[in-house]
Amino acid sequence: MSSAVNAPQTVPFSYLDRQFANLDDYLADIRELVLTGDFTLGKPVTEFEQRFAKMIGLPYAIGVNSGTDSLILPMKLMGIGPGDEVITSPNTFIATVGAIAMTGATPVFTDSNEQFVMDPDLLEAAITPRTKAIMPVHYTGAMADMPRIAAIAKKHNLMIFEDACQSIKAGMDGKPAGSWGLTAGYSLHPLKNLNVWGDAGVIVTTSKDLYDRLRLYRNHGLVGRDEVAFFGHNSRLDSLQAVVGNRLIEQTDFITEGKRAHAKRYDEAFADMAPMIRVPYRDPRVHHVFHLYMLRVQERDELLKYLNDRGVEAKVHYPVPVHLQPAAAHLGYKAGDFPVTEEDSRVCITLPAHQHLTADEVSYAIDTVRAFYGAKKG
Repeated sequence: MSSAVNAPQTVPFSYLDRQFANLDDYLADIRELVLTGDFTLGKPVTEFEQRFAKMIGLPYAIGVNSGTDSLILPMKLMGIGPGDEVITSPNTFIATVGAIAMTGATPVFTDSNEQFVMDPDLLEAAITPRTKAIMPVHYTGAMADMPRIAAIAKKHNLMIFEDACQSIKAGMDGKPAGSWGLTAGYSLHPLKNLNVWGDAGVIVTTSKDLYDRLRLYRNHGLVGRDEVAFFGHNSRLDSLQAVVGNRLIEQTDFITEGKRAHAKRYDEAFADMAPMIRVPYRDPRVHHVFHLYMLRVQERDELLKYLNDRGVEAKVHYPVPVHLQPAAAHLGYKAGDFPVTEEDSRVCITLPAHQHLTADEVSYAIDTVRAFYGAKKG
């Protein structure tokens, strides 16, 4: 065991205090915005949308109020509503399923695989005559198997709306997350891989027609001050948040590569610890951005307490799967319906892996995990 285990320190899960330790540049940008009074769909929003689209590698991006809205608005615009079904994964944050419910459609679940994402082998069994769309979730910063999911969607004439909220700069086979469906939704929540100072989201698409309609739809359907093309929503990306995003977007490569480097160290450090620790399979086709670094471990709850007591701020994502939440009771699912997701809820742990961790902090986290199992073995 490394002597680092005996040194009291904290390995924080959140990086926000480090990321914004120097506020002067941000506050100068905001002061400039205030002086213009350009608060609603201002110039910073257009600039951020253009820069985001270029970063992702797609032609069109539309800034909206949240990652959740980035999922809701495209579905509603495409007519998803009461009586329809949308297939997704129960292994996700509640917002994915909540977005489907907010359209009036019924969420339908299919289990996940070794990489925590939708298992395409199980997808067709969930399709019914009421199925209108599939919402794969690129959970943890990985990628669902989009070539297979896209083929199934085409076979059954289904729309795809990607939940890429955790997967900025992720990709598969050289194609970015967000390029496989009609649209994809991204979140800019403060703990996402590209973040702002509150709620914000982005929709991306390759369709000029969808882009034009979504730009109106997020702003009441207004063509101009006095002309409404169709009834829409109020879900605009704030100019202030766009100002923050325009400064932080320059750090996206640093953020992504920092997370990937820490994940590589963790993978290598725990590769010899099966069955106590199981490092998930890493699909070589996937450019994984590790919004969350998750492991399957024995004695998860005991390990969680051991780490937290020693300053390693590990988390659990999530201890109760969506299909077993009270909110989903009316859907009729029960324990045992999705065994992979349910097992993961009992054995998965998330380690801090953000870009601002030092090499010593990562070493301390590694040593502390290994010490836990060393003590158990000894």
